Amino acid sequence: MKKKVNISKLLIYIVLLSGVLIAVFPFVWMFLTSFKTNTEAMAIPPTILPKKIRFDSFITIFEKLPFLKIYLNTIISALVTVAAQLTFCAMAGYAYARINFPFKNILFTATLAVLMVPGTFFILPQYRLMYSMKLLNTIPALFLPNLFSAMGTFLLRQFFLSLPQELEDAAYIDGCNRGKAFIKIMLPLVKPGLVSLGILTFKFAWNDLMWPMIVNTSTDKMTLSAALSFMQGQYVTDYACIMAGAIMAVIPVLVLFAIFQKQFIEGVAHTGIKG
Repeated sequence: MKKKVNISKLLIYIVLLSGVLIAVFPFVWMFLTSFKTNTEAMAIPPTILPKKIRFDSFITIFEKLPFLKIYLNTIISALVTVAAQLTFCAMAGYAYARINFPFKNILFTATLAVLMVPGTFFILPQYRLMYSMKLLNTIPALFLPNLFSAMGTFLLRQFFLSLPQELEDAAYIDGCNRGKAFIKIMLPLVKPGLVSLGILTFKFAWNDLMWPMIVNTSTDKMTLSAALSFMQGQYVTDYACIMAGAIMAVIPVLVLFAIFQKQFIEGVAHTGIKG
């Protein structure tokens, strides 16, 4: 019986390890390719390890693109999007969870209905809106359509619903109004949810490709994903250079997740506690 248990555990570990290897391999390949020459990167049959570690691709990408400016554009867009979504989604989620007002359920259903519509349906009206506001080819055009999230509202609503009503009642007895109770009592208690939403929003804003390519055409107004996609040529593509740019683009997201991974996992795990 003990041998059967050990064999079953071994099989589970093998399956999990195989999944990890499949998930990690593209990142390892990207990392190793960034140190190759373009000839090595396009070699058939492919070679995994570079013959000699070279940093030419990391230098070339700064010559081909205003990389620091593009990096700054991406950081600004991502941080503004995260700050706005955390603010608006927290207030909306709290209102839907704790405040009784007319047509609350209908409005909440309408908010969730946005999730049923493919995001590509909103591109044309958003583009026309940016055009009418004369914001095409500007940095604000990158983040203005993403200042609110229906998914973020739903996520934080679930967290607020999971908190006991007695906590809020005690705050009112101690003299807090609704605003103070929200800021000083309720928000700190949904920190895992805020961290989860912040990481997911940052990842989405950092990796956004289609909208920056549509709304901005100047290279110095693009984000990392859009700028790297323009490095793919019609006849010749410097894959080593693209991989070097991708390595530098993915580092901030990995660092952010490494710092807040505990809160992120806790937040996702508690999303559906109460609804």
